[in-house]
Amino acid sequence: MKPILQLYRGYANEQELIVMGHVLRKEHNYDFEKKKLKNATSILKLFRIKTITNFDVYLHYNDQIIHTKTLDDGYFKFCIPLEKETHFGWMPYEVSLKYNNTSSSCKGSFIRPHKGKLGIISDIDDTFLISHTNNFFRKIYILLFKNVNDRKVFKDVVAHYQALSLAGRHNTEEENAFFYVSSSEWNLYGFISKFTRINKLPKAVFLLKDIKRGITDFFMSGRGSHDHKFEKIKHVVEFYPTLKYVLMGDDSQHDPVLYERICKIFPVTVIAVYIRQTGRSKKKEVQKIMKNLESLDVSVCYFKESSQAIEHSRSIGIIK
Repeated sequence: MKPILQLYRGYANEQELIVMGHVLRKEHNYDFEKKKLKNATSILKLFRIKTITNFDVYLHYNDQIIHTKTLDDGYFKFCIPLEKETHFGWMPYEVSLKYNNTSSSCKGSFIRPHKGKLGIISDIDDTFLISHTNNFFRKIYILLFKNVNDRKVFKDVVAHYQALSLAGRHNTEEENAFFYVSSSEWNLYGFISKFTRINKLPKAVFLLKDIKRGITDFFMSGRGSHDHKFEKIKHVVEFYPTLKYVLMGDDSQHDPVLYERICKIFPVTVIAVYIRQTGRSKKKEVQKIMKNLESLDVSVCYFKESSQAIEHSRSIGIIK
């Protein structure tokens, strides 16, 4: 069976390019616009993905061909030094495989942010995508039986994200760097990517959780340890140390605690933290964290409606 390449959006700074993906045993381009039962079948199949270990992968970039092999879960990652990249914005890259004396290739894209001041790191579930993470059975039902067109964003969240994307920019093509960091697994990359396109959310680099390869893993999707989110956020901030960051999350899981840790480690780098209130009332432990962040000179907003977050961003001068 011919192996399949799944590429993800990469990112670069002035010294290094990072691109990544998976090698799968068969194609998993499911139609997320099907009716309820077929949509459920498609979602479940995503958690029965078969990957290929130690498979040869080749990155084609700047007249070079760079060789590596996949890890145990079929994941590969190229971290290569940049010597002559002078462009900014979204740029293409290509990865190829060799199989039975034939080769196949796939093109992806990576961002090298235009010189500027702002980077935005956002959670996904219940931050912009309504997921009902607090209600396990409702969350599973929606994931299975609501297709990508039926899923909803919070009111005004797209307007806020689009404004942040262009904050401080005079040229609308020079967007700020966006990163969507989530406890959702790479299995759901196609669904999430399509959802963001449909809803006109800013184009972003996705940093998700390790791929799952069993149907029982589906019921644990998005759960378990969230340390990987902390490590990925920390990596992004270290990778672009000259940017000032806005962190977007919600109070349904561990975002406030993770963001507090990040702010303590990078006390001059994070300028604002936004936490969406997902329940009927604000959580006392979250309010305590937000107050502590204010003592670190981080501007905070614990909000129910995105219109409140937009007004806050205007009041502190991030957006107009």
